[in-house]
Amino acid sequence: MKKIGFLSFGHWAPSPHSQTRSAADALLQSIDLAVAAEALGADGAYFRVHHFARQLGSPFPLLAAVGARTRRIEIGTAVIDMRYENPMYMAEDAGAADLIAGGRLQLGISRGSPEQVIDGWRYFGYAPAEGESDANMARRHAEVFLNVLQGKGFAKPNPQPMFPNPPGLLRLEPHAPGLRERIWWGAGSNATAAWAAKLGMHLQSSTLKDDEDGRPFHVQQAEQIRGYREAWKQAGHAHAPRVSVSRSIFALVNDEDRRYFGQGGQDEDQIGYLGGGTRAIFGRNYAAEPDVLIKELAADEAIAEADTLLLTVPNQLGVDYCTHVIESILTHVAPGLGWR
Repeated sequence: MKKIGFLSFGHWAPSPHSQTRSAADALLQSIDLAVAAEALGADGAYFRVHHFARQLGSPFPLLAAVGARTRRIEIGTAVIDMRYENPMYMAEDAGAADLIAGGRLQLGISRGSPEQVIDGWRYFGYAPAEGESDANMARRHAEVFLNVLQGKGFAKPNPQPMFPNPPGLLRLEPHAPGLRERIWWGAGSNATAAWAAKLGMHLQSSTLKDDEDGRPFHVQQAEQIRGYREAWKQAGHAHAPRVSVSRSIFALVNDEDRRYFGQGGQDEDQIGYLGGGTRAIFGRNYAAEPDVLIKELAADEAIAEADTLLLTVPNQLGVDYCTHVIESILTHVAPGLGWR
């Protein structure tokens, strides 16, 4: 059994070649795609968060809207950049969205990746402490967020409040029971995956990671996952760990698919560099006839290790086509791999 969902970056562009030409289009079509994916039997609707970009930048209104329009599908992010976040305000927003969705939020957070502007988090009012990197600042924000989500009181009440208080120290409201155990960390390295395991966060591993030994991407990612699970075991958490990987996978089942994705492309791993000169390895894309896809995906060690697969969708091609992409995988590929 493997959970299968979609991951949308929510791109929009005022271009005649795009079916998502405005921010309103990106948001409303994201809701419609989640509804359509749930009707197909998909397991998750996930959204990437980027700032200063024509993409989805404010996740919680979207997550709440999706939660109100659906009943079963998991709703999440992959990922929210914690360098930009006030963990207190974020806990309130996350709690409200989770309650609206009936406890279906699966919230992916991370230290983030290079953004559209230099040190964009400074414009949001955040700066690393002396001797602290922006990555460490993100992890510090994350730890505060995790502590607050436990729902324990920490704030001294006003002795003359406007409204009556429950006894003792006060917590942030609304509190969403169980959300603390549905937080994921987007890890780009083996070390941060192990750190996430120690804190009881699930693991999201995307289509890129630090190139730590020169081996193929899926082999390094599988090792990252195994190391994460070992760290989780050593930490002794009561709840079970989950691991997701994301992939660009397109089953070529009609002429439209072949026109968009059948001309070849990134069918091999690529090497690049992220902020700070970090050498990164980017995983390949998959686009082939279903029988070929089944064989290729069966050889992907990281997909085999994960319990959740997130399909990156080309959202600018519109809701109908993205729905078709998801349905093609669920119908023609997943059964051949024993995923459903």
